[in-house]
Amino acid sequence: MNTAVTNAPVPDPPATEPLRVTLVVGSNRHGRFGPVVAGWLLDHLQGRDDLVAEVVDVVDVDLPTSFEPTPEATAALSGVTPKLARADAFVVLTPEYNHSFPAGLKNLVDWHFGEWRAKPVALVSYGGLAGGLRAVEHLRQVFAELHAVTVRDTVSFHNAGASFDDAGTLHDPSGPDAAAKAMLDQLVWWGLALREARAKRPYAG
Repeated sequence: MNTAVTNAPVPDPPATEPLRVTLVVGSNRHGRFGPVVAGWLLDHLQGRDDLVAEVVDVVDVDLPTSFEPTPEATAALSGVTPKLARADAFVVLTPEYNHSFPAGLKNLVDWHFGEWRAKPVALVSYGGLAGGLRAVEHLRQVFAELHAVTVRDTVSFHNAGASFDDAGTLHDPSGPDAAAKAMLDQLVWWGLALREARAKRPYAG
């Protein structure tokens, strides 16, 4: 039996809406180095056509640790919670304090629950010899409890202060740039997959 062959063009797949990513800057310590790394990260996020980024910085969020919904807490959350809620994915930037991540970051995380659920989280760390990796491992446990998915690859800066010049530019960007691309590629895969899954059926967690 002969099969007819046509030269009709194959339609392009529908355009995919860019992934909404919230970058969470996790340190509020005086003299913090976080804004330097955050600036580098934001350049990578904004340089991709498949991502749209916005920022939540714990230094700008005055949340009590009592979890009492006071007017002050409600006001603080009004500028933060919508950014977390509308995100399809997150990049969380953390230093390492005493083998873990900062209290301000934990407080911000703990004030929210549904905003994290069934969404991917990429983790970027900085510090001394350990590069913040112990903070990352603790965050993986926290986000697992919140039903979020942490992507496998991370970016870490060992002796971070010596890695950047006074203008916030990396002395040798090749390794970090490659690591950031791998991490963000994974974040996009998970972000698109989970966004589609959430749209099709409610998460059962």
